[in-house]
Amino acid sequence: TGHSSTSISAGLGISTAKALKGEKDKVIAVIGDGSMTAGMAFEGLNQSGHTEKDLIVVLNDNAMSISPNVGAFSSFLSRRMSGKRFISLKKEMESVLASLPGVGENLLNIARKWEDSFITLFTPGMLFEAFRFKYIGPIQGHRLDKLIDTFKNTRHLEGPVLVHVLTVKGKGYEPAEKDPCHYHGVGCFEIPTGSPRKDDLPLPPPSYTQVFGKTMVTLAREDKRIFAITAAMPEGTGLAEFSASFPERFVDVGIAEQHAVTFAAGLATEGFRPVVAIYSTFLQRAYDQIIHDVCLPRLPVVFAVDRGGLVGEDGPTHHGNFDITFLRALPNLTLMAPKDENELAHMIYTALRIPGPVAIRYPRGKGIGVPVDPEFMALPVGEAEVLAQGSDLLILALGTTVHPALEAAAVLEKEGASVGVVNCRFVKPLDKRLAGYAAAAGRVLVTEENARQGGFGGAILELLNDAGVDAVRVKRVGIPDRFVEHGPVSLLREKYGLDAAGFLRAARDLLA
Repeated sequence: TGHSSTSISAGLGISTAKALKGEKDKVIAVIGDGSMTAGMAFEGLNQSGHTEKDLIVVLNDNAMSISPNVGAFSSFLSRRMSGKRFISLKKEMESVLASLPGVGENLLNIARKWEDSFITLFTPGMLFEAFRFKYIGPIQGHRLDKLIDTFKNTRHLEGPVLVHVLTVKGKGYEPAEKDPCHYHGVGCFEIPTGSPRKDDLPLPPPSYTQVFGKTMVTLAREDKRIFAITAAMPEGTGLAEFSASFPERFVDVGIAEQHAVTFAAGLATEGFRPVVAIYSTFLQRAYDQIIHDVCLPRLPVVFAVDRGGLVGEDGPTHHGNFDITFLRALPNLTLMAPKDENELAHMIYTALRIPGPVAIRYPRGKGIGVPVDPEFMALPVGEAEVLAQGSDLLILALGTTVHPALEAAAVLEKEGASVGVVNCRFVKPLDKRLAGYAAAAGRVLVTEENARQGGFGGAILELLNDAGVDAVRVKRVGIPDRFVEHGPVSLLREKYGLDAAGFLRAARDLLA
């Protein structure tokens, strides 16, 4: 559906079901070479080879996922017998065989028939045939005639088959061919040149991702224990500068989130301060490792959870709507969310001083435009920030919802209501004083850009219940119990009531 490395397992399931129903359809699973760095792909290969069900796996090999592929498997795929040494050896052997009197021509014909097997022995085919796949390739993926011939021949084969196809990411559009990382996901641009479409708007503030990356570089200059880890996204997570500045303290593990987390745990046991920079939606893939390998032994691993909340056009598979829900349940974990890019920098500094696991979730896109302080400050762990006092209504806001909450409060103040606003900052540990603030106000609006189910609003309700605060009206605003569709973040926030106008409507309902 959206995350990598799943197609072989899904294809095998479909093939097995069709066989049980007596259907003879061919099932084709397409997988990129970048996706082969994840363990799930090999789990699918292993089961497919064992069951020997009919399944065609097309390996799209373009040496890229989002960033260039890394690791031993990527290196193995690149061992193709097409270099000068092989061609020279081939010509020399053909010459020798052809010169043999009487039998030379026959031996040459036999050798040519065995050529494909010889190439397979010393190329990726050796690996896939060990999984009991019939290996075909590598084939030029931009030659339609070659592909048609290959699939016509392949459809008659029984059992699992792997077709290795070589492609170029961005093929046919020169700017994308030259810079495939940048063109993996882009906004509006000029087609003739590939340049971003310009307008007369002022230069936007740096993104949260950029602030994270800059902060990491600054802190790593002073603290030699800081080690950065990402899963196939050094550019996307803002770690490109870090990787260039401190290559010995940076690892891109490929699309291998589970490995990334446990690798970080190993580093932490030896006194390092690993920071795992990963998108919220991809962190879900390593939940077991977060629990057992980091939180249970209480290791000081920092999770920089990028793309927390709505992410826009990437759609249902990439919105980071569940991280607060699944992280706040974990013992020993500190969980926080900044109200702006400056607070993010201070949270990174704070996280590296906490003797246990920490997660910081922050949104995609540009900051709100506040300057980042030149000196970092350690935030008091578990302490919220009161931004406005009020007696009629209390807004408990988290992360990206803080500034829209302030906007809504300003409108309500003009209408005669006394509204308090708190930047809660910490989901865990939760500031116990919030229960007293809520009791004093009598009406509480909780705002978060996360699923309402099990989210920050639920944490507030639990806090009030534990404190015996019953006579309080609470309204929670968050993402409803559904997968959110594609769309610009601003429009999605408007639709789900996660902007100032939405908070204003919810507040008026409470005050009515």
